[in-house]
Amino acid sequence: MGGSSTILLLIFLIPAALLPGAMGTIFEFTNRCREVIYPGVLTNPGKPGFPTTGFALPPGPDAAFRDVPAGWSGRIWGRYRCANDASGSFGCASGDCGTGRVECNGAGNQAPSTLAEFTLNGQDGKDFYDISNVDGFNVPIQILPYGQTASCATVTCAANINAACPPELAARAADGSTVGCRSACLAFNTDEFCCRGEYGSPDRCRPNSYSQLFKAQCPQAYSYAYDDRSSTFTCSSGGNYQILFCP
Repeated sequence: MGGSSTILLLIFLIPAALLPGAMGTIFEFTNRCREVIYPGVLTNPGKPGFPTTGFALPPGPDAAFRDVPAGWSGRIWGRYRCANDASGSFGCASGDCGTGRVECNGAGNQAPSTLAEFTLNGQDGKDFYDISNVDGFNVPIQILPYGQTASCATVTCAANINAACPPELAARAADGSTVGCRSACLAFNTDEFCCRGEYGSPDRCRPNSYSQLFKAQCPQAYSYAYDDRSSTFTCSSGGNYQILFCP
């Protein structure tokens, strides 16, 4: 990834270490990419909201949000190649949420986007989390739990799948460069690739050559809808999470 972006909003630049005794979950964001990443956040319906819906994250300093509600459930993704146009409307070549602003304000990601998905304090009081490439990939990402009483797995999709993306799956910016890699479902919209209709069950919807490409690049991430066995992770509630872009 390359290019430049205007930093419109940077909030809560506070290392998690400076937040002792936080009553809620801390989500710490780190950017090791070579350009500004604009994380977007979408809360699932009926769940308590995350402290932000979108912000600027330049390379280097961390952003930490404390007191994320115990019952929060939703997704986080990265947007990049972002800027204001001549009218002042904000947009991104990859992962845009389409609001014309840095904040997504309840709007979701435009696929393809690499997703970090969470349900805090879910079934049996556990946190559930995963990385999903079901709709495709746009930026490498890692979820690093810390502070839990039990050992919890770090989940990583570190490969640059864009570099290995077949031409028929590539999402391209206006300059022709690949800024994302679509899933076969997103690219071709068939029941077989989308695990729907007669293929809407685990025994009928199986890995295909495209999903296997994603799985080979990021073995811990979801590569298609029923990729649960190797891609869903749980952790004891009460800890914190670091979201790392370009690990």
